[in-house]
Amino acid sequence: MDDPIPPRIEIFAPFGEAFELTKRMLFQPFEIAKWLVIGFAAWLATFFSGGGFNYRGFQNQDWKWSWRSHHQGMPFSWQNAPPWVVPVGIVLLCLVLVFVALILWLNARGRFMFADCIVRNRGAVVEPWREYRVEGNRFFVLQLVISLCSLIVFGGLALLFFLHVTWHNAIAPLALLILFGVTLFLLALIVALIMKFIVPVMYRQRCDALSAFRQVWGLIAERPGVFVLFGLFYIVLCVAAAMIGFIAACATCCIAAVPYVGTVILLPVVMFLYSYPLCFLRQFGDSYDVWAVVKAAELPPAPPNEPPSEPPMPPIQQPPPPA
Repeated sequence: MDDPIPPRIEIFAPFGEAFELTKRMLFQPFEIAKWLVIGFAAWLATFFSGGGFNYRGFQNQDWKWSWRSHHQGMPFSWQNAPPWVVPVGIVLLCLVLVFVALILWLNARGRFMFADCIVRNRGAVVEPWREYRVEGNRFFVLQLVISLCSLIVFGGLALLFFLHVTWHNAIAPLALLILFGVTLFLLALIVALIMKFIVPVMYRQRCDALSAFRQVWGLIAERPGVFVLFGLFYIVLCVAAAMIGFIAACATCCIAAVPYVGTVILLPVVMFLYSYPLCFLRQFGDSYDVWAVVKAAELPPAPPNEPPSEPPMPPIQQPPPPA
């Protein structure tokens, strides 16, 4: 028996599908309420706002605090530090960690909300927030673990580079550190590519995050060339989207740089970037087609213990009258 022919995976065909999907959802017809609700879900899912704060501190020199001015020009030392520095630093570090964890949790829940808005062509927040609570929390745990591991690994690598520059006796050769850094960067790209498809798999199959991670890794290992082309093309799309966002920020006098407001203004770009991986992944079969959830929900249930009805008999043809 011959092996089944694997499906042909396209790179540019999902581009056109995502474009038509974005146009149909946002402009056919245009509804401002739906636009704003989907924009909120997109903001949580991507934080693609380009927002920032141009804080420059107080301009009055009397409000500026300097360690050297208060300690006769001596450099900073833990022995000369006031006793409140250490507890305040620990409290601030804990607050930063809690804030980062909260942002990751909202982002994880928002990804499923935004995916549900795209799949079902609706602007909804409460329903997908409740329905995909378990999947969102599972993805948050995976995202938190990967973020902590990345912080430790890349922080340690940065520390080694810093020690190599400041110390005369290096802990490791510079060439080895560069090779290790490049390897970690490529590994981070692979993990980022896997994370791009975990939410669609969890949304379609209602599985846990580790199972979705293994499935996506299996797809990449089976067809690495296709995913490399997808990653390169997606980077080009992200660069183009960043240029559009910069132009929009300049044209709106930085209004598009405000969080959530910028996402609402650039919602077609954000939705297209999020829809393109969904359209790309559905080519691998029904198990990876997020729109199959809607198709299954639309099918009427079969009546229990009822045999299929026979097709109606054709009408009896009367013989033609004699001439």
